Amino acid sequence: MSHFRFYHPIEVRYGDLDPQGHLNNAKFVTLFEQARIQYIRHLGLYKEGQSFMEIGVILADVHVAYRKPVEWGTPIKVGARIVKIGNKSMTVEQNVVHAETGEVFAEGEVVMVAFDYYQNKSIPVPQEWREKVSAFENI
Repeated sequence: MSHFRFYHPIEVRYGDLDPQGHLNNAKFVTLFEQARIQYIRHLGLYKEGQSFMEIGVILADVHVAYRKPVEWGTPIKVGARIVKIGNKSMTVEQNVVHAETGEVFAEGEVVMVAFDYYQNKSIPVPQEWREKVSAFENI
């Protein structure tokens, strides 16, 4: 995984645990999603009051590699960074790390497709997105 310039702190809730007392595996995808939304907001690609129908992305693919269990009360943060912009898609690297030590609990990759929800079809990644992502990530 590459260097992350954006992290979002997230609390591990009691209801997110599995019977073994660890963060449930399925919750990692939700953590990734929460960090991606905050990343999009941080880049200014989503404005307050804007409809989520206008964000213009849809999830196409998710991969998660679990490295170590997360226990209740562990301070975590979730990284997100766009590493590749194609014609209609963007590849996002993500990770879940200990907020204080940086120890990696999970790593993953997500592909988001630029999408017009009103016409129900994929579209080219908007130039504004390309410019803002490139400026922030130096890609």
